[in-house]
Amino acid sequence: QVLLVESGGGAVQVGASLRLSCIASGRSLRWYNMAWFRQAPGKEREFVASIRWNDAFTYVKDFAKGRFAISRDDTKNIVFLQMNNLKPEDTAVYYCAARIGSEYEHWGQGTRVTVSA
Repeated sequence: QVLLVESGGGAVQVGASLRLSCIASGRSLRWYNMAWFRQAPGKEREFVASIRWNDAFTYVKDFAKGRFAISRDDTKNIVFLQMNNLKPEDTAVYYCAARIGSEYEHWGQGTRVTVSA
């Protein structure tokens, strides 16, 4: 079983940066594809970015390209989401997720990000 714990969220102003962290325990993340999702108030959860286990290939949704970057350090069992130039529409709870198969099977509890103008 993989336990994921996110941190790094907070309340910031437009244009600020935050780095979210996702620390895993229970198993090594090195075999897992990792991702960040978010859920804004009143909206469905949406995919933000992912990073592959074998070659660290990353994929970032269009709304985050040029502003967000996902990275991982398997030696420390941690995944990051660097978020720059934050906008009010980035306000959401951000979740870390892990998968080996086709579905994300392990989720963290989320960390809240609030961006105000």
